[in-house]
Amino acid sequence: MDWNFLIRNKESIHVTTDSRKVTSGSVFVALKGEHFDGNDFVEQARKDGAAYVICGENALRDLQDLARAWRRELGLPILGITGTNGKTTTKELCAAVLSTKYNIYYTQGNLNNQIGVPLTLLSITRAHEMAIVEMGASHPGDIKELVEIAEPNFGLITNVGRAHLQGFGSFEGVMRTKAELYDYLREHGGFCFRNTDNPNLAQMAGDLKTVPYTTGTMPEGTHLVGAYNAENVSAALCVGEYFGVPHDQALAAIRAYIPSNNRSQLMQTERNTVVVDAYNANPTSMTAAINAFMGNCYILGAMRELGEYSHLEHQNIVNMLLERKADKVLLVGPEYKETTAPYPVFDDVDALCEALKKEPLNGYRILLKGSRSNQLEKVIPLL
Repeated sequence: MDWNFLIRNKESIHVTTDSRKVTSGSVFVALKGEHFDGNDFVEQARKDGAAYVICGENALRDLQDLARAWRRELGLPILGITGTNGKTTTKELCAAVLSTKYNIYYTQGNLNNQIGVPLTLLSITRAHEMAIVEMGASHPGDIKELVEIAEPNFGLITNVGRAHLQGFGSFEGVMRTKAELYDYLREHGGFCFRNTDNPNLAQMAGDLKTVPYTTGTMPEGTHLVGAYNAENVSAALCVGEYFGVPHDQALAAIRAYIPSNNRSQLMQTERNTVVVDAYNANPTSMTAAINAFMGNCYILGAMRELGEYSHLEHQNIVNMLLERKADKVLLVGPEYKETTAPYPVFDDVDALCEALKKEPLNGYRILLKGSRSNQLEKVIPLL
């Protein structure tokens, strides 16, 4: 469909999939999901002032086509970021650095899927000079679909690890899917920012033009927790340098950045010090967090979407904890009950909360980490 009638001479477009957010002149997209159907709210959206409604069986495809058309209309440079771990933090750090010189738009929250990426693109305005688009994946072909919508000029894969194995089938499946970003850039004359210390990325990139950086070390004075964030910082510094941001200015932006959304946050409560990294978890990120943690208490939630690898990967985590000889370990999720863990295992976070009310923790430095589905943030008020 030719979307010029909607985007020509516009400074911005307000597109929403939530009928409650429709305002005069909005474009309402009536998506249908497992538990909702936006088509039920089309008439209400029109009454509320929607200038155009996208509905029907092809609503998602039309949303994606509209986003691509708007991206082409704007023609600004786009950096696409994906990876198993660290993509959101790297996106945030790159945005912090580039914002010191440019008017940047970047993915808000985790709007990084087949719906989120189009909505991100449609939130960019003519006033923006550059955009950063985060791209997530859980199945083969996901990144290919997203890059064909966003059409990035530059790319950055933070790393590849053992995550969503149920969807990808294997670690090799993860690599092939993430490499779809590199494939697009190669085919369209783009290039990537790449950690040359990572052999997997070298294999995936092949002859793709690369701006290199190394893992480096964590600079002093940041609010980031964990040595594993060093490569995220190095990536942001590399991107900033390429786009002409002075090193000292970039470093100051990184030092000013404060993590949020339960990602690598350091919290000081009345009784304990808590490292909160409970937005997501997979075997690679869990291993990195445990290795980097300097404390004496671990509260770990189960890792999800691992399929046939679930038992092995949870047993590996238990083995790591045994080697570290932690003072206190509390595990959440039935996946841990099938391991040899000699630690308390709770069916869910509510059961853990009840236990902590009876026996509060005091004087610990605690790592709180697990997949988002564990809802470990419920524990924080009790720590």
